[in-house]
Amino acid sequence: MSDSGSPRVTRLLPDAVHQAVKPGTAVVRLQTTGDRRGVLDGAWWPCSRDIAAELPALISALTEHLGPLTRVGLDAGAWDALPTRVLVDDRVVHIDSFPVGDDTVLVTRGDQDYFSLLVIPPHATPEAARTAMAEAVRADNITQAEQILIDTGTDRAAPRT
Repeated sequence: MSDSGSPRVTRLLPDAVHQAVKPGTAVVRLQTTGDRRGVLDGAWWPCSRDIAAELPALISALTEHLGPLTRVGLDAGAWDALPTRVLVDDRVVHIDSFPVGDDTVLVTRGDQDYFSLLVIPPHATPEAARTAMAEAVRADNITQAEQILIDTGTDRAAPRT
């Protein structure tokens, strides 16, 4: 039983998650609030912009926890060669292209049950990615994905060489 009067620390992820957060990681808050106050349901940090290489692992991981997925919505301008569907674990998942922004991916389970994930740019530093992911999975987060990336220094700017 928790004391409702005590402040909750919501910015930190458990230590085990901090160790696991690396490119290719997805963090999803599976218990959403009843009123879906939070803007985002989780975050994903792909290793590259090659969606054919990145998306199957995300779909497999999410399917394990959420059940079969039917659609994934992505911004075609943010990814290399966006397909119209992918086959993952013998299931076809349709890929929708619309201007959601390259900082968000929409995942649909069933007819209308969707989850919105923050997309961490592949070039992000581990610390910036952890901070952005922690913000994205907070149940009371009302900050839009683009602003989270700006606030944590993981915005869309290309990596410096």
